This record gives sequence, C-alpha cells and structure tokens, in this order.
Amino acid sequence: MHRNGNSVRLRLDIGYDGTDFHGWAAQPGLRTVQGELESALAVVLRLSEQFVALTVGGRTDAGVHARGQVAHIDVPHELADGLTERRLNGVLRRGAPDIAVHAVREVPSVFDARFSALRRRYEYRVRDPRVRRDPLTARFTADVSRPIDPALLQVASDELLGLNDFTSFCKAREGATAIRELIQFDWSRADDGVFVARLEADAYCHSMVRSLVGAVVATASGRIGITELVELREARARTSRFTVMPAHGLSLEEISYPADADLAARAALTRAKRDPLEN
Repeated sequence: MHRNGNSVRLRLDIGYDGTDFHGWAAQPGLRTVQGELESALAVVLRLSEQFVALTVGGRTDAGVHARGQVAHIDVPHELADGLTERRLNGVLRRGAPDIAVHAVREVPSVFDARFSALRRRYEYRVRDPRVRRDPLTARFTADVSRPIDPALLQVASDELLGLNDFTSFCKAREGATAIRELIQFDWSRADDGVFVARLEADAYCHSMVRSLVGAVVATASGRIGITELVELREARARTSRFTVMPAHGLSLEEISYPADADLAARAALTRAKRDPLEN
C-alpha cells in the first residue's frame, strides 16, 4: 500500500468526447471535464467539492478528445477503497455520459500525473475532399479543402522530428519554453480513407500538435514547400503561413510513465527549466 500520512494517492485513467466541453480545466460557469469529474468524485466520496482536486497529465483545450487521459487525486485513506471506476461511472452516466473512467488504482505518493510523465501520444484525423464525409465520425475528424499528397505528409513530418525550439508552432506563454523533443510524427490511412497523424513527445507547448499538423497539411497540399517549412521551424516566430487545425480532430491517446522506482527522479527532471537551444 502507498499511504502518505492520512491520504492515499489514486490514479484515474479517463476518456472523453471533448465536443461539449470548454476544455479540461475547471472554469466558473462553464462545463469542463475537470469540473464534471470533480463533481462526480465529491458525490462518490461524500465530500464537499472544495476538498476534491485533480491533477491532470495532459490539459486538453476546448473540443479536444481523449482516450488515454491520466489524472491523480489524494483522498483520505478511509475513503479510498470506496472510490472505484464502477461507482464513478454510475454517477457520470447521469450527468456526464461523455466521460468514462477506465480505471482507478492506488499509486505511490510520488506519482504525479503531469510531472512524472515520460511521453504523451496524440492522434489527429484529417479528411481531404477526395474522401466521402461520414457524419458518424465528423465530430472527431477535421476537413481540409485541398487534396493531400500522402508522400509529402511523411516527408514534411520527418523535418520536424527531434529536439527543437517549437516557438513557431506554439502560442507563447509568459516565461515558458517551447523546447520539446518530438519523438514520433507518423501518418497512416484509416479504413475510411481518413489520414491519421500520430505524434509522440516528452511534452507539448500550447496548441503545438494542431499547429504542427496544420504546417504539414499545408505542405502536403501545396500551400508551402519543404524548404519553407524548415525555414519556418528555424525562424522560431509565429506565422500566418499555415492554419492551426481545429480542436475536434485531436485526441490524447496515451501518457507513458516510468517504473515506480523512477517516478520521483522523472518529476524532478521535468520540473527543471530547459536552457534555450543555440542557433
């Protein structure tokens, strides 16, 4: 058992359809994933909502979906055994059926859903005009107006891999770094003909995935060339040469964590400030 004083740390594995949410983070007067989950937790635990606080692994924007979201919560040890996915889902089905809790399990007190993460994997679905629009997947697929060259999708994506300053693909936040390691950026075709991007990185800055997909789609549809794409990456400045893709095509698929013995070290490393890259 991983007890820390009078509390127990629990990990929640979560999925949701983000269409009708104003993002993950709780906001007064707005429907959010965090707000709905914390309300359900308060019901199950029989606590006031002010004593229920989730820490999330990937803070998704409004309209973004998830199949592999992770969060943690500290609860009094005498209440921990009563917090199960079955009971949580029972409450959610009544008020937030677009959220599902896949698992609830006890984790070490040093586990941090955000800072202990090794990698986060996203998927983005894009349909070009040559693919028949399917109303059943429209909530999860972005449409583009120009035909896409599949070969150029991968060529362009390969140019963005590795450790880079991704300022050109992020919405700047005061004092935040845009240095990230993009480990994977691959494309495939789904059975319905939709292009599916899979991106994996140690972390992302704000709107990074949708910007990267937008830049690559612009390249693969002839709006910009490969040389210009590289120049945009190296410029480290926001640009209007490509469009940030809409939120509804994006889904958080998986967050990976190290073994329990390495959780604290990973969290300390993640919190450390990264130095700027040299030109």
